[in-house]
This record gives sequence, C-alpha cells and structure tokens, in this order.
Amino acid sequence: MEPQDPGASSPPAPDTPLAPPAPAEAPAAHAPDGASAAPGPRPRRRGRTAALIAAAAVLGVLGGTVTGYTVQYHREPTPLPALSQPDLRNPKPVPAKPGTTARSMNVNRWVKTDGDLRELLLPKPKGAKTETKPAWQDLFSYAQWFEEEDYMFEELAEDDFRRCASVSWSVGGKVYVDIQLIQFREEHELKASSFGEGQQWYLDEDKWAGNDGEPIPGSADGRTYVFDEPLREAGYEPLYRGRAVAWRGDVVMLIEYANNAGPINEKDLKSLAKRQLERL
Repeated sequence: MEPQDPGASSPPAPDTPLAPPAPAEAPAAHAPDGASAAPGPRPRRRGRTAALIAAAAVLGVLGGTVTGYTVQYHREPTPLPALSQPDLRNPKPVPAKPGTTARSMNVNRWVKTDGDLRELLLPKPKGAKTETKPAWQDLFSYAQWFEEEDYMFEELAEDDFRRCASVSWSVGGKVYVDIQLIQFREEHELKASSFGEGQQWYLDEDKWAGNDGEPIPGSADGRTYVFDEPLREAGYEPLYRGRAVAWRGDVVMLIEYANNAGPINEKDLKSLAKRQLERL
C-alpha cells in the first residue's frame, strides 16, 4: 500500500460540520437551441387557506347569532307600554301674548274636537224621549238631508267634509229637537264658515224662515231663526219650526227645532243653541 500524501484531502472528522453546498448557477437568460430553461420554484397555493379562513369567519358570525338568540330565548320578555293612555291631559290655556295666534288661543277647542265628536253633543234633557242616540253620519247619509242630494254630495266632498255627529230627542210628544255637528278637514276654518254662511244665506226667504234671525249670545256669527209661518199639510196639525246655525273652528252646528202643538219658544231655542255652542 502506497503511503498517503499529507497534502491530499482527507475525509472530515465526525465533529466537523459539513460546508453548505455551493449555490447553483443561475440559468442563462436565453437557453441555447435544443436546451430548456431550468424550472423556477413552484408558487404556493393560497386558495385553500383563504377558503378555510372565510369559512371560519362565517361560522363565527353564525355562532354568535345563535348564542344571542339562545340567551334572549331564556330571558323574561320585556313588557310593552300600554297602547291606551287615559291619563293624558289637554294642554292648559295660555294667556294671550304679542306672538299669540288664533290657533294657540283656541288650543283647547282644537284638541277637544279632534276626539269623539259625539261626546260634545248636548245630552237630552230630563224627561225627554230619545229618538236617535248619538251617532255618526257619513257623507252619503248626511247629503240625504237636503232636497238636492246629488248636488250637496258633490259640494260637501269638494269642501273636505270629514264627519257628522247627530242626536235627536222629543219632549212630551210635542217638541222635537235634532242636533248636528258637521266637521270639515280644513284647519283654517274656511270650509266650516263657508258652509255655515251658506246655510244662513237662504233662510231669510219666505219659503223658509222669512226673516234675518237673531244672534246667539256669545257667538260672533251664529243665529237662531223662528219661521214666520208653520208648515201646513192636509191631515196634519201645523208644524212650527225653528233653526239655529253657528260654527266654531272646523265644526258647524245645526239645530232643527219643531213644535206640533204651538209656536216656537224663541228663548228656549236660543238657550239650547248657546249651550251646544259652548260645548265646542
């Protein structure tokens, strides 16, 4: 056996770390003909990881929703406030000031007429017989009170007719009273005053009252009318008639007063009209 040359390389000792391999040479920019370029590193696939993260987020939202419903299910239900509030009060009257308007001066009246209009009708006097209880009349039924029903139906519809509350009673089989409160939707009181003036306009004709009537105490425009001549029909006693017309705000008051036993007591008619108007 030939002796080893001390200058020749020998295997490394077991404790000597191996040197890192030399880096491979980068491939040429252009491979020669017939040779292929060295393949680069494979890109990392991220689609599966992103899908797993998105699925985890959705499951987290659903889990929180289910937990919230579970917790709410086991809680006692919170009671809702009552729909009816009987303790509400109408606003108190406010003294007039430089900036006071007609609306603010009459705030109590407006609030009152926005409720059940039937409650503002005068109750029948003691000993009187109820002919019709306080009731509502729609546009169609109210228009039937007039001779020209079709015309009045169209006129009232154009004038924003809202509703009518009425009541009637009789006393001793002689005196008959019918009260109507007609309300319009116009808040500026124009429709109500126009209708009220229209009802007064024809009453001075001989076919009707035949006179200009008398003012109702406490009313700027309200008047009572006692017809000059009774209504006469063959086979019936003469029917003496009276009427009251007034308005306040968006409500017109009409009172028909009749007596089949004698002339109308104008004092009683005025008192009745005054008390009904005060309730508005």
